[in-house]
Amino acid sequence: MAQERPGAVTMRGNPVTLIGPELKVGDKAPNFTVFEAIGSPVTLDDFKGKIKVFNVIVSVDTPVCDAQTKRFNQEAAGLPGDVEIITVSMDLPFALKRYCSAAGIDRVKTVSDYRDASFGQAYGVLIKEHRLLARAIFVVDRDDTIRHVEYVKEITEHPNYDKALEVLKGLV
Repeated sequence: MAQERPGAVTMRGNPVTLIGPELKVGDKAPNFTVFEAIGSPVTLDDFKGKIKVFNVIVSVDTPVCDAQTKRFNQEAAGLPGDVEIITVSMDLPFALKRYCSAAGIDRVKTVSDYRDASFGQAYGVLIKEHRLLARAIFVVDRDDTIRHVEYVKEITEHPNYDKALEVLKGLV
């Protein structure tokens, strides 16, 4: 049975339960299986030897998630090729493809955790009450060690982009 963390974050001021562990700096990044397209799995091993930023959002169809994804897409332009920014949500792969096309998202990878909530449970961001992912950022080094974690306390608020980017730029 997966660990439950009642009241770990709030959604519009209402406490929600997160399923999975609360990861910390220094932890090994857990493996997961998400999907780039239906039938196209993506795992942690697909980014072996790269610096990874997991930009976790509720849905690309909400204003803060849209802004967060666009911000990381913009930041990606100035980063070296061994940095992967991966936006993870429960949005279906079809919706992600439509969104990326409409929003000009071309530098970050968008993946869906819709099938098994594998990422959500492994990284402790699965919202039990809604089967969505809570807003979070994980910066993971080339050796798959977590170097920065932010579970955004109020899901409708932005993460601390500057702190995540400062840690990221210290790794490149």
